[in-house]
Amino acid sequence: MDGAPIVVHRPSATGGRRVSVRGQILGLAHSDRDLVVFLEAAGVLDPEQVLDDPLWVEWRGGGAHQWDAAWPGQSSPEV
Repeated sequence: MDGAPIVVHRPSATGGRRVSVRGQILGLAHSDRDLVVFLEAAGVLDPEQVLDDPLWVEWRGGGAHQWDAAWPGQSSPEV
């Protein structure tokens, strides 16, 4: 296998992260719960168990489980 089959892309400017499985975009997640729902719909068994497994999930451009647009070195957007 070439890399993790699940990719959680970098946070968008408006918050949330695009999620793809084997190149197919599942949607825009705003929380771990959203991510789990997407993965369940895609047929992943026990998705909560794979979120921190780098063989299954690659978190790109931001920390794992970070859903807002700010990451280390950037300020949070004004509310």
